[in-house]
Amino acid sequence: MGSLEISPTVWIVTIVVIVALLALDLAVAAWRPHAVGFGEAVAWSVFYVAVAIVFGLIFMAWAGGGYGTEYFAGYLVEKSLSVDNLFVFVIIISTFAVPEEHQHKVLTFGIIAALIMRAIFIAAGATLLNLFSFMFLVFGLLLIFTAVQLFRHRNEDPQVDDNVLVRATRRVLPVAPDYVDGRLVTRLDGRRVVTPLFIVLIAIGSTDLLFALDSIPAVFGITQEPYIVFVANAFALIGLRALFFLVKGLLDRLVYLSTGLALILALIGVKLVLHWGHTLDDRVPEVETPVSLGLILVILTITVVASLIKVRRDPTARAHAGSLRAHDDQRPDAG
Repeated sequence: MGSLEISPTVWIVTIVVIVALLALDLAVAAWRPHAVGFGEAVAWSVFYVAVAIVFGLIFMAWAGGGYGTEYFAGYLVEKSLSVDNLFVFVIIISTFAVPEEHQHKVLTFGIIAALIMRAIFIAAGATLLNLFSFMFLVFGLLLIFTAVQLFRHRNEDPQVDDNVLVRATRRVLPVAPDYVDGRLVTRLDGRRVVTPLFIVLIAIGSTDLLFALDSIPAVFGITQEPYIVFVANAFALIGLRALFFLVKGLLDRLVYLSTGLALILALIGVKLVLHWGHTLDDRVPEVETPVSLGLILVILTITVVASLIKVRRDPTARAHAGSLRAHDDQRPDAG
């Protein structure tokens, strides 16, 4: 399978479609601000997943089955990571007690920041892989390390207050005691101060950065085609606002989500390391994309089914987003 040739016209049309879908998602919320119900969240989430699938089928018919398989495998990986990303969004919003009327603003910022950061990392990642084949080894080892840490601390949640950027911001800037009509900056006793919403956006932005560091090497483990990496990420991120309101009520039940993600990241990490070895010696085996896609589907299915069985047997079991390092004041209590 040769390199995928994408004309500037196809890139432009793709970006216009993605921006239009993102604008639709955000415009719906801005046009009629309201608490999104479960049924509405399900309907919009199904719509955006359907759009991603239709795009994948059209792309497969146009580019061929091999590239189509890479797209669907990449989309599955990125969608799984975006759910975990949303898990952390829920924790941040809960930790900082963001009023419901301001949650849309936080989610909008989070989605746009995630798209921008991932686009930057995609460009950088593609350049590095083209210049240095050993970057496959670096990316692979990074994913394996992340997978091991996530599995070790799968029953913990990241401590938002312990976020380096959040601590630094609080140390450098004076913070207002409460939210002020959704502003980021206000005046208090004659001096300019930032509001808690500003701190929340710092936390969300740094979370997006960390997830971009994981997600881009992960999808490059599926395909080295920048176009497929971009569309897999973009379609996984579009519709996150609706998915947020859907998973807010379901995430607690996915008690094995962190374990499943750790296995997927480890699998792709091994795939990247083997690919690097194959560039040095043809005798080193490679994991083909259809095999990766099958294994990812199996892991996700087992994760969901096992989680639901666990919660049915133990209604007190609660899911955790997982953490990359231990926190002394947290103790495992589920999964």
